[in-house]
Amino acid sequence: MAFQSIWADTAPAAPTSTPLKESLRCDVLVIGGGFQGLSAALHLAEAGTDVVLLEAQEPGFGASGRNGGQVIPGLKDDPDTLDRLWGPEATAFAGETADTLFALVARLGIACDAVQSGWIQAGNRQVHLPVLQARMRQWQARGVAADWLDAEAMARVTGARGFLGGWRDPRAGRIHPIKLARGLAQAAEAAGARIFGQTPVARLVPSGGYWQARLPGGAQVTAERAILASNVYTPASLEPRLARATVQANSFQVATAPLSAEQLARILPGGEVVSEARRVGTYFRIGPQNRLMLGGRGSFADPRDADAFARIEAELAKLFEARFEITQRWFGRVGMTPDHRIRLCIPAAGLLAATGFNGRGVALSVSLGKVMAAHFTKGTPLPIPPSPTIPTLPFHALQRLYGGLGIQYYRLRDALDR
Repeated sequence: MAFQSIWADTAPAAPTSTPLKESLRCDVLVIGGGFQGLSAALHLAEAGTDVVLLEAQEPGFGASGRNGGQVIPGLKDDPDTLDRLWGPEATAFAGETADTLFALVARLGIACDAVQSGWIQAGNRQVHLPVLQARMRQWQARGVAADWLDAEAMARVTGARGFLGGWRDPRAGRIHPIKLARGLAQAAEAAGARIFGQTPVARLVPSGGYWQARLPGGAQVTAERAILASNVYTPASLEPRLARATVQANSFQVATAPLSAEQLARILPGGEVVSEARRVGTYFRIGPQNRLMLGGRGSFADPRDADAFARIEAELAKLFEARFEITQRWFGRVGMTPDHRIRLCIPAAGLLAATGFNGRGVALSVSLGKVMAAHFTKGTPLPIPPSPTIPTLPFHALQRLYGGLGIQYYRLRDALDR
């Protein structure tokens, strides 16, 4: 069964992806045409750097074109923890990621349905509320105009049932992922970046003080420096350590038929995006054509038919005490790390790599691409201290087994919470 996302159904036709057939030289090579790679290529080109980007499919093919389009700032750790872990510079960087994305979209005039309407993190157990309140207060102490929503307010602003409270972050919002990816690609090319789709890389190797991407047809790209921005879609043949750095979970999503005027007045009337505080929760928003979208963790096996989405659709019906006509079902990979922290690495001189965005990838990857470009062009320190290696997970070949067991364990703990 083919799965088509709401984003693919509502985006203009993709521009033709031109594959690379000949060998090239450049200053910086970027591998991966998602938000991170496209942002890096754009900012490098704007700084006057000769940059080539290689994408195995087309820009936005992977996680960057399949996510929920929720632009959420911050990382999984709270600000005080980030201060202790990586320093205030990392905390400030994390807190500005959504603003960075929205400012970039506005500057470039990218038509990607961008709205900075806020994010609500919702709790449906009493145990969630102190954690959410502490998180909100820490961001408030850093100047964020966040506010608390009690159970009555949560029902009013979300239209959902069962939430006992939550906090609202005004920095956040929503975008159309495929439109954003293609807009970034167009802007990067206009700035001078050379982007090639349908160009998988067979190997990336150091050669005589340079980095060399070798293509299956025999051509190669030689660069002084390289950015590996393929995240969880990195093939083991390209960089086995990056491929083994995360648990590659599937995120399943559905979209409904367009909501009625009465439903739109009741469900998310303020346009916020929502995600739950549960360990294995859902996230939802209003999407294109006034359709309600909801996503959450699916099986580690790729879905074969609509029945694989039954759990997600049951969550939707339970939250809104209604049945909806489901018109789109799709899925994509999310890179998860055991500590829910990003892996930013300099595994060799002149090589940058990052993976493990843990559900914060939209805002974080765009911002990370920008600071990677500044690091290469200006020597600007990276805001998150990079590791000199790529940490890998033990027994990674069994990730689907222990990942699936982990999801079941977390679901049990969610059920036992009070």
